[in-house]
Amino acid sequence: MGAALGAAFGGALGVSTSAGPGVVLKQETIGLAVALELPLLILDIQRGGPSTGLPTKPEQGDLLMAMFGRNSESPIPVLAASTPGQCFDAALEAARIAIKFRTPVFLLSDAYLANGSEPWLLPDVSALPTIDPGFATGPNHEDGFMPYQRDPKTLARPWAIPGTPGLEHRIGGLEKQDVTGNVSYDPDNHDLMVRLRAQKVAAIASDIPKLEVEGDEDADLLVVSWGGTYGSVAAAVRRVRKRKQKVAHAHLHYLNPFPRNTGEVLRSYKQVLVPELNLGQLLKLLRAEFLVDAVGYNRVRGKPFRADELETAMLSVLEEL
Repeated sequence: MGAALGAAFGGALGVSTSAGPGVVLKQETIGLAVALELPLLILDIQRGGPSTGLPTKPEQGDLLMAMFGRNSESPIPVLAASTPGQCFDAALEAARIAIKFRTPVFLLSDAYLANGSEPWLLPDVSALPTIDPGFATGPNHEDGFMPYQRDPKTLARPWAIPGTPGLEHRIGGLEKQDVTGNVSYDPDNHDLMVRLRAQKVAAIASDIPKLEVEGDEDADLLVVSWGGTYGSVAAAVRRVRKRKQKVAHAHLHYLNPFPRNTGEVLRSYKQVLVPELNLGQLLKLLRAEFLVDAVGYNRVRGKPFRADELETAMLSVLEEL
């Protein structure tokens, strides 16, 4: 993790990959990346835990760790891949967000996706959208280079390559003075910097797609999934619809921040069901953030969901409506 952060400081996109136990060990340096506001990717290929747990089996148990597993107020964008092929698009999007907003980004996968496969058309690399790092090239203030003078739209700070004449600046884990980046113990400045870092992550919601819903628009039940459960949940929804039951499905690729219309979507349905391979981590976030009385379907057996068991769970909820 330290090498990845050093690479980011040097002008490269640092990437560090592990499963949950390794991510635990990385969190102190990830917190440093939050303070330094440098682009960095942390890939968590989730597996059954805690500790060594089930090292070859899938789970979705690390969402809350990715959200809150660091000291103090240290928000980080969190994305999750949904299929083996979609892992490419998810990684590219995570890189775009990290570079544009100058922030470490979590990308969650799981052992099921990591060991899965599907036909995948190799993309034309020349046709992929350009991600411009926008490196600083010179002083940005009348008094010289200010490492924490932010872009007014993204709140991203400049990315200065070490050794560039005129861009010398102070770096480290102590709190930064707004704009100058000097060490500061001023209470009001600390409050400001904490809020600015939070606002920067929250602002990403305006830069990502809205949450899309598949299925029946007039359904009473909305099923919300995330990560590698997409395939089994989508298959179960199709099964239920074949039974002439109305159900809708929304899959979240963005978990922090949520898409800007998430609350509107959730409140449009009489009931919301959240299937997860954990004890209800996304469920907790949705209930807390949007005050919806969602219910969970949770299993932690080290195996992915089967479509038939999810079909049964959805029919059971529909019967109670």
